[in-house]
Amino acid sequence: MSTSNLIYLLEDEVDLASVFRRALEESGTEVEHFRRLREFRSALKTRRPSLCIIDLGLPDGDGLCLLGEELGSEAIPTIVVSGRTSLNAKLKGLEQGADDYLSKPVEPAELVARVKTVLRRASRQEGHAGMSQETTEQLVAHFGDWTCDFGRFVLTDTEGKPYKLSRAEAELLRIFLDTQGRVITRDYLLQTLFANGEEPFDRSVDVRVSRLRKKLDGGTQRVRHIRTVYGAGYIFTPSVEWLDTKTGS
Repeated sequence: MSTSNLIYLLEDEVDLASVFRRALEESGTEVEHFRRLREFRSALKTRRPSLCIIDLGLPDGDGLCLLGEELGSEAIPTIVVSGRTSLNAKLKGLEQGADDYLSKPVEPAELVARVKTVLRRASRQEGHAGMSQETTEQLVAHFGDWTCDFGRFVLTDTEGKPYKLSRAEAELLRIFLDTQGRVITRDYLLQTLFANGEEPFDRSVDVRVSRLRKKLDGGTQRVRHIRTVYGAGYIFTPSVEWLDTKTGS
């Protein structure tokens, strides 16, 4: 069951969780707090939150594993709030699929603002905002060895094997497909991905492109889909065919 106004908070520091929970509830959201991974995983099986806030260093494991497993496969927007403050830690979190990464200490007001921004972005993706009237119905695309269903956030290879996309990956891929064959700048991606006024982490676009490229190219060194045009930006090279979902062709 999905709950549109529910946030899952995974944080083992009880006092900090209480502060975050109060601020979030005052902003009009419902919050469920968990201290351990196993409790969090169990709850995911019964209710689907609109967003998750997760710590990384937990008593029974590393919260980082959730990004590529439960949360990534379900395309649930996720914000990491962690005491790991290094650049490498932040990059790793984003590469694994986090929509945002905040280093502790975090002001409750900032957390609330970040939550609202991520939820707006997720809502925009669900409503396919920013798409022209002509492309609104285009939800399934074929390119190279892949077919992508944007309605379900699923990539399927030529053998029929499905791969889940996060919301951030789906939004970025949609931009590339809509601009196929044209060089798009990093600034264009920043303005499009963060149109709600969010201040992105400086390398967030590069991290997202890298993550999507690895998924499309199978982790190989051969770049087949998203090419870097040095000094200019990126270009999506394969031909794109939008399928008519009404007729299945």
